[in-house]
Amino acid sequence: MMRKVLALYKKEMGQYFVTPTSYVAFAFFFVVMGYLFSTAFLGSQVVREEYVYQSASFLFLFITPLLSMRLVSEELRQGTDELLFTSPLTVFHIVIGKYLAAVTVVLMILAISLIYPWILTRYGDLDWGLLAAAYLGLFLIASAMMAVGLFASSLSSHQMVSGIVAFALLLGFWILETASDAFYGVSQEVLSSFSMLHHLEEFEKGIVDVSHIVYYLALILLFLGLAVQSLEKRRWR
Repeated sequence: MMRKVLALYKKEMGQYFVTPTSYVAFAFFFVVMGYLFSTAFLGSQVVREEYVYQSASFLFLFITPLLSMRLVSEELRQGTDELLFTSPLTVFHIVIGKYLAAVTVVLMILAISLIYPWILTRYGDLDWGLLAAAYLGLFLIASAMMAVGLFASSLSSHQMVSGIVAFALLLGFWILETASDAFYGVSQEVLSSFSMLHHLEEFEKGIVDVSHIVYYLALILLFLGLAVQSLEKRRWR
């Protein structure tokens, strides 16, 4: 069974390298991040770790819907979902195979972005412990965003619709941090605890708290579970 999941994973990875949308997403991420990094660094002439990661999470908010919207939507549009559903793979394995490919793309983006701290090391010392914590937070939040995108992709055969739904869901999680400022006490804490951005802040301070890791893992499991349920309903129609 794992061999078939691996075959699906390889197929999805191959699709990422032949899909124009993937190149647009990559280009958007690195052009904007490169611009923000260079202007911040050149403007201050000071080596600071936050130049590397301060804008990355915001950019993931835009590119993860682009990178995930075709995962299931394309299968539904082309009618190849029937082949998947009649294969030896369960819906759970289909979702896992596609999600692992999406997470691999996240790792690729983060790996390439290491060029920015490398540039900074040419001009000063960096706190690598802080950077490692920040990158762990970026990986977790981007992985959670991909899970949301995969779920959105299972809802429609139209990629654009899936992308818009994914962005809307992610934006909702994103602005909860700002919305919580309008409340006080318990209400503020509850709203803030559901915000993706709120849980990232500790990682960016160099603090790795298990509760924040659990939040992102729970979010991933929730939306992967919803994706499985969505596809199960389609399978038995």
